[in-house]
Amino acid sequence: MSALKKIQFDSDGLIPAIAQDFATGKILMFAWMNAESLALTIEKQQAVYYSRSRKKLWFKGEESGHTQLIKEIFTDCDNDVILLKVEQTGGIACHTGRKSCFFQKLEHNNWIAVEPVLKDPKDIYG
Repeated sequence: MSALKKIQFDSDGLIPAIAQDFATGKILMFAWMNAESLALTIEKQQAVYYSRSRKKLWFKGEESGHTQLIKEIFTDCDNDVILLKVEQTGGIACHTGRKSCFFQKLEHNNWIAVEPVLKDPKDIYG
């Protein structure tokens, strides 16, 4: 795929990927992609990441049902970060049951959860 030729993967063959809500601009999550996951994301128009801990492709929502439908894909000026503008199905991007993985805010030198749990993870993952 010619679009992949321009991408600057790191020495491990990975590139950081940010998922952003297409409608609101809210940052939903950060993950990693390799060439195969990026190619599948482009082909399927659905977010596919690479799980470093499991060392395998991670089709977002494969267990939870909370898929990310691609609206637009961007790369930065150095072609070493991917930005996915997505429609988050189910309104939950985080495995904690929240809309965004970025729900902890630093206040007075403490991390405070500032977003509610929309669905208990036990109900999502069994």
